[in-house]
This record gives sequence, structure tokens and C-alpha cells, in this order.
Amino acid sequence: MVSDIENIVQALPENPGIYKYYDNEGTLLYIGKAKNLKKRVASYFRNDAQHSSKTKVLVRKIADIQHHVVNSERDALLLENALIKEHQPK
Repeated sequence: MVSDIENIVQALPENPGIYKYYDNEGTLLYIGKAKNLKKRVASYFRNDAQHSSKTKVLVRKIADIQHHVVNSERDALLLENALIKEHQPK
């Protein structure tokens, strides 16, 4: 059976952008940037042995993923920075 998260990851575009992870209560857990959204987000759900314990805990808490496509990797960096300042996720 395919989970909702797997469906979300599979539907992500291969474009630059930012991604936001949310828990079951809708709390923003993490904001990240990517040159390729699909590859970057999928990397969190593969090769579990290579992740730090902090990342493993984060991945277990993810209940929803939202993204925003931008024109370039530079735009993703700028948007990520602005969103982190605005929302200050843990």
C-alpha cells in the first residue's frame, strides 16, 4: 500500500523550489530548498542508515509536504531564507 507521503513525493516536480514539512497537527517542522524538488525530498525517505538521528526523527514526524516552485536555485535560496525568518521552524 502506498502512503500519502509517497504519493506526494511522487507528484513533486523536478524543478527548483522550496519544500515545507508539517506534522499531524499542522505544525511546520522544516523548510528546505532544492535544485530538484522530487530528488531532494525523496532523499529523506531513502538510505535511512545514512541519516543523522535528528533527521530520522524529523522524517517520522512528517505528515504533509507542501512545495513552491521557483525559476532558479538562487530564487529557492532567497525564498527559503525569507520563509525561515518568517516562520522560524524548529
